[in-house]
Amino acid sequence: MFLLAWTVLEMVNHGGGTIPLGIVGFIAPDLTLFVGSAGPHEPGQLPRGKVAAYNLVHRPIGPVLGLVVVPFLPGDGPGANVGLFTFALGWLLHIASDRALGHGLRTADGWQR
Repeated sequence: MFLLAWTVLEMVNHGGGTIPLGIVGFIAPDLTLFVGSAGPHEPGQLPRGKVAAYNLVHRPIGPVLGLVVVPFLPGDGPGANVGLFTFALGWLLHIASDRALGHGLRTADGWQR
């Protein structure tokens, strides 16, 4: 709930491009489902060719690093990189939502851990 409130707060406070970037940050991790080969798989199993990309973007280290690094990027004023910051918040919100709903990382075979 905290990440949802923080993401919405950033989008409302800064408006403009932060709104679509926050939404794209929330949706983007699942776009990896369209990457890689779609070999044979059973219901509930992710095809093996998609597992590496899926697991990579569903680890919190990427968005957390973004939240730490983005404020220090060069820009024109304190709000210059707020769109990237909001993207990272949306990305972290997606990961936290997945974990809360029981969707974690996948095994090499594509099953839930």
